Amino acid sequence: MSSISKPQDSGRAAEASAREHLQRHGLRLLAQNWRCRGGELDLVMLDGDTLVFVEMRYRTHSAWGDALESIDARKRQRLILAAEQFLQRESRWSRHPCRFDVVALSADKAPNWLRNAFES
Repeated sequence: MSSISKPQDSGRAAEASAREHLQRHGLRLLAQNWRCRGGELDLVMLDGDTLVFVEMRYRTHSAWGDALESIDARKRQRLILAAEQFLQRESRWSRHPCRFDVVALSADKAPNWLRNAFES
């Protein structure tokens, strides 16, 4: 087995770091890497009574651009569609208020948590 880490390994570590950061701030994990036909939700969490769909963005180098800037209109639409499918399948959450958060991580910075990053 090689000692060189794979990009997936650093991505998983970043996702774990973001999840732990959010949990330290009182959010409760409901689902992780939830997949549906139209996309994937990195994290689905509960913040009080609010259902939070969290998109993780990780960049190993800031020269590749800001992680938050990488969420374009097409990506937002895919996240919204995935969230709608989640609410259809998990109907017990359908009456809860919802929001979309983004956690941007880079190798050299603390997590940047943007609450209510965009409107659905």
